[in-house]
Amino acid sequence: MKKADFFQKKEQEKILCQLCPRQCVIVVEGRGRCQGRVNRAGVLYTKNYAMLSSLALDPIEKKPLYHFYPGSRILSVGTFGCNFHCRFCQNWQISQQKPSLTRLSPAELVELARKRDSIGIAYTYSEPVVWYEYLRETGAMARQKGLKNVLVTNAYLNRTPIQELVGLIDAVNVDLKAFNDDFYRRICGGSLQPVLDNIELLAGSEETHLEVTTLLINGLNDREEELRPLFAWLAGLSRAIPLHLSRYFPRYQLERPATPLAKMKKAYRLAKEYLDYVYLGNINHAEGRKTYCPACGEELISRDGFRPENHLLQNRCPACSYVITGRFKKL
Repeated sequence: MKKADFFQKKEQEKILCQLCPRQCVIVVEGRGRCQGRVNRAGVLYTKNYAMLSSLALDPIEKKPLYHFYPGSRILSVGTFGCNFHCRFCQNWQISQQKPSLTRLSPAELVELARKRDSIGIAYTYSEPVVWYEYLRETGAMARQKGLKNVLVTNAYLNRTPIQELVGLIDAVNVDLKAFNDDFYRRICGGSLQPVLDNIELLAGSEETHLEVTTLLINGLNDREEELRPLFAWLAGLSRAIPLHLSRYFPRYQLERPATPLAKMKKAYRLAKEYLDYVYLGNINHAEGRKTYCPACGEELISRDGFRPENHLLQNRCPACSYVITGRFKKL
């Protein structure tokens, strides 16, 4: 274990955790709601520091990141725990339970990424913000070795912690669960506004590339009356933010039927009214995997599974020279 950051001591050796908006008050020997932080005699420690539940060398497109060094591979790691409790969680075995774990120090993980011919390290699978201290230390070492840091996150983090990460993280995919607070509270156990605030912060960063994913859940967050405001809000930050719309299938505690393909295609067409780059996930839809030039419509990147065929001239459309948002230069 390692002493945690962002906490305040309270009476009777209780601790107020200030990492995320949950603001857990933790009694002695108790844990925060995320399961990753524990009170030992009035001091907060991380239970998950350097403890890995998952490790794989993945295509960058699997994160999903479509505008960040297409065709590259990245060493992807996760721990256990999460500060959300989504009823539809895809990785509930590690986010809501404690799986078998392997210990790797920051230095060991960075060295492994270098040996695996990876462009860097992706902190993913479970929620990486509850792995904060390990993420920050590993990320700093990775940056020194010329590796990229990627975060796949629910973005449910307080302002000071996320501001400290912005200069360290090269790319983020934020899982925006829905565009209504009731969904966040009933289905995820959180709240919407902190997520929106952090997306806005990331969108304004010149150092961090941002993409967003929304899982469309049949009958819960897929109504046009909710999707139009979501797409319009993202476009208000930047039309160039890549958006991934993923199809829901029954998982964990949610047994609704899979989202109909017709709804997915309708949402895709609707999103393209607002945003320049829209993609479909968990669905066999060739158009929804391609990147097109917003200016002239030229097909720029086609994707067969996770194998992209890139026609860009560095970051420009070969037909009209329009600059495409993202990081495309080969490393």
